[in-house]
Amino acid sequence: VQLQASGGGLVRAGGSLRLSCAGSGRIFSVYSVGWFRQAPGKEREFVTAITRISGSTHYADSVKGRFSISGDNAKNTVDLQMNSLKPEDTAVYYCAAAKPERWGNIYEYDYWGQGTQVTVSS
Repeated sequence: VQLQASGGGLVRAGGSLRLSCAGSGRIFSVYSVGWFRQAPGKEREFVTAITRISGSTHYADSVKGRFSISGDNAKNTVDLQMNSLKPEDTAVYYCAAAKPERWGNIYEYDYWGQGTQVTVSS
């Protein structure tokens, strides 16, 4: 599975961005896909994940109600819609894939895309 993240950029606080994770390989359509982020000097943290078979979604408390994850099997993409962005959302965002229905532990993610920078100005 190869993953390609895109859509990052610079936005003012309160604004929106949409990130996309494009996957290659047939198994991408059944693997869980998660988004993580890493700010300078901080550890990589979980943001959200979607399990592709059951369609369940999971969010970190810090983004609940603001971020939304969705998958498009026809396009082989998983998107992250980010609304009401805050300066503390500034980070490099990574998408990653884990075996079907697994999502809760960063060590379960076998495949990682390159990061995309999101910068939120105050």
